[in-house]
Amino acid sequence: MAKDNKTGKASSAAGGWGALKSVGRHLMGSGQPVAGAQTLLKANQPDGFDCPGCAWGDPKHESSFEFCENGVKAVAWEATRARVTPAFFASHSVTALRGWSDYDLEHQGRLTHPLRYNPLTDHYEPVEWTVAFEEIGAALNALDDPNAAEFYTSGRASNEAAFLYQTFVRLYGTNNFPDCSNMCHEASGVALSEAIGIGKGTVQLEDFEQADAIFVVGQNPGTNHPRMLADLRKATARGARVVAVNPLKEKGLKRFADPQDKLEMMHGGSKPTSTDFLCPRLGGDMALFRGIAKLVFAADRAARERGAPAVIDHAFIAEHCDGLDAWRAIVEATKWVEIEEQSGLSRDEIQHAADIYMASDRTIMTWAMGITQHRHSVITIREMVNLMLLRGNIGRPGAGLCPVRGHSNVQGDRTVGINENPSAAFLAAMEAELGTTLPAAPGHNVLEAIGAMLSGQARAFIALGGNFARAAPDSALIAKAMTRLDLTVNIATKLNHTHLLNGRQSYILPCLGRTEIDENTKGVRQMITVEDSMSMVHGSGGINPPATKDLKSEIAIVAGIAKATVGTKIVDWPALADDYDAIRDMIARVLPDFGDFNTQVRRPRGFHLRNRAAERIWMTAVGKAMFGAVDLPRNTEWQRAQTADRHFVLQTFRSHDQYNTTIYGMDDRYRGVYQERRVVFINPVDMYRLGLDAGQRVTLRSVHDDAVERVAEGFQIVPYDIPVGCLAGYYPELNVLVPHGAFGDKSHTPASKSIMVSVTNSNT
Repeated sequence: MAKDNKTGKASSAAGGWGALKSVGRHLMGSGQPVAGAQTLLKANQPDGFDCPGCAWGDPKHESSFEFCENGVKAVAWEATRARVTPAFFASHSVTALRGWSDYDLEHQGRLTHPLRYNPLTDHYEPVEWTVAFEEIGAALNALDDPNAAEFYTSGRASNEAAFLYQTFVRLYGTNNFPDCSNMCHEASGVALSEAIGIGKGTVQLEDFEQADAIFVVGQNPGTNHPRMLADLRKATARGARVVAVNPLKEKGLKRFADPQDKLEMMHGGSKPTSTDFLCPRLGGDMALFRGIAKLVFAADRAARERGAPAVIDHAFIAEHCDGLDAWRAIVEATKWVEIEEQSGLSRDEIQHAADIYMASDRTIMTWAMGITQHRHSVITIREMVNLMLLRGNIGRPGAGLCPVRGHSNVQGDRTVGINENPSAAFLAAMEAELGTTLPAAPGHNVLEAIGAMLSGQARAFIALGGNFARAAPDSALIAKAMTRLDLTVNIATKLNHTHLLNGRQSYILPCLGRTEIDENTKGVRQMITVEDSMSMVHGSGGINPPATKDLKSEIAIVAGIAKATVGTKIVDWPALADDYDAIRDMIARVLPDFGDFNTQVRRPRGFHLRNRAAERIWMTAVGKAMFGAVDLPRNTEWQRAQTADRHFVLQTFRSHDQYNTTIYGMDDRYRGVYQERRVVFINPVDMYRLGLDAGQRVTLRSVHDDAVERVAEGFQIVPYDIPVGCLAGYYPELNVLVPHGAFGDKSHTPASKSIMVSVTNSNT
């Protein structure tokens, strides 16, 4: 049920005893509480494994407890005693399993054997590894065109697995790499590449210890990357200003009780994680930063007139930037009435934020999917970069840009080649390494892959992890498209809904988890690597025995499929699967910034991949950082919704007991929701206007111009502190409302934070 939470105000901080109780509950639920607790002591440690959760950076390992509540959930989820054996599939048909919830499917436990779908019985049945590899290779080679196959990658894949995967796929003949990054931070990569010449953030974790101001925009660390809360709490404690910019006043963005602080836990205390809070309308962030920029220009002009020190770093701009005049003209021409209407913030509120920015000598701008999943995400990020360039806040200690990635290695996968549109330099290096020509034509991103499935162009789908069908938009449409394919292959640790959308031939190939020991044929333990949001690359080695003896590593599975499909004439796949150091040597030859990869990654904290923008070397077309000169978007989804009765703009997000599409539990204690996921958060003013009561059920309908009916029925109303005209609810349940054709300009990221919907009573 959803508890009445009319104001959204929390009676307690994030973390604290609630987090400890959750940790205990999930460890007990795994069936191996003692082993789980012992495993956690090796999470994010030099001699342990990288947490399979978020990509927040690791500190200098000064503590044995480098994990958070969500990390515990991820470890317990993976280290569960429950098993999904062939007997389970003998008892349940695929058709029957499609009716199960995401939660119930994944809580059956770890997959134990390779499986092949039998269309005559509608059941998955065990198959030998060698047979599965041979049949998959034969099916891929039977396609008329390699571009008829789609090769998806989840951010949980290691650098080594991802590099081997892209090597295989390019040798096969395509650049079709729909990737989880297409659905989350693609806008960050596009915008940052345009502006500063690299699609990554410029800060390291130590910069958070030096910043005077930190703008935390469109992200909810308490749920999505809780270890960030400790860094924000430390920043506020030493006097930094932390400005939270979010449509919902999330608990983790206000206060945090550190479960590792014994004295604080005894006294029930907590400390703030922010000093200031701004709640823009959905899609109003660009207008906010346009307003701050307008005030910075005005303050700089006033300072010059009275002979005071400049507010803008003119020397930095003269040496390092291009395009200021064009952007300044657009900023000056933007009316305050536009800024206030679109942002939903008053001029005084924006002035307050601008004063904090101008008083700070060192500022960090950090953001997540609340910014990236809009139609105008790329230009919003460009506006944020513009503002940071004005005062030289890129390329110096305590300042910079920090897009916070979601899954633990989504950034690393892109670094090592999971990219549907690879650079000419990367392809040239790969061709030199392999001694053969590779395809140069751009392949498919996620939305293009979905389009190819719908049109019949795509005939095969292979997923290196993830739950594609539930993570992607337009759930019902995708389900129909995937069941028309000739071949589907899913490499996974647990059962999910994508595995049940089987093609004519379908396979589930179970792999080792991040926490499990990976040994080669000689019995030597192998290590994989990942890259976090701060471009730190570090090693990860599992410590637990594998769930069953029949599991293979992701790398071994990729190598097995590759050998069966393209042979071993160019690449000795079995040799690479038996020696991950050899894969890292290949990576370093193709990507020289990895240097002496095998030596560096064995250092306690790993190493930092060179980021030239952080050194104020700009790899743009003009060799300078570029200001982006774009008008504010016209007629945003919120503005359009105001023109029709009962219309709103909806965002999807995670519950606190969730990570990506994995549902760990049915509670969201930070928002006062328990044992319920079919909920929609709404401002009490809008409830009154619609004549709705808390707990009442409503039907949501997507409002899009393609004549497709998208409906989500029976969602429970939860009053919350959210801007008027805005709604929020959980994915994947609400992904059914996200149109395949609603995506970000340039990024093609689904616009899951700006879906226009209508609301009606479920009984009408």
